[in-house]
Amino acid sequence: MKTIADIASRLRQRLAEQGSTQAQLRATAGVSQRTLTKVLGGQDDFKLSTLLALADRLGLELLLVPKGAAGAVGAAPVAAGLAVRSRVQAALDRAAGPDDRRTP
Repeated sequence: MKTIADIASRLRQRLAEQGSTQAQLRATAGVSQRTLTKVLGGQDDFKLSTLLALADRLGLELLLVPKGAAGAVGAAPVAAGLAVRSRVQAALDRAAGPDDRRTP
């Protein structure tokens, strides 16, 4: 994604995938209707904090990668049965006994 319009398109796509409404997103992200309309319209600039809040509520994460590397991020599907564990999950697994291991 290189433009505001690209970001807006991805946010709209994710909103549709989740089956959520703009009203639900607005309420959980704490933004006004006007702000959400501008962000999803993709023509106005918006604050980074607004983007982070909306992305978080849509289950997205903002990544900054070197130019040229963006195509490799998420390019290949994850093999079945494999999961990337978060640091939090790894710490919980270490703290749990061998019979209490959690799976993602």
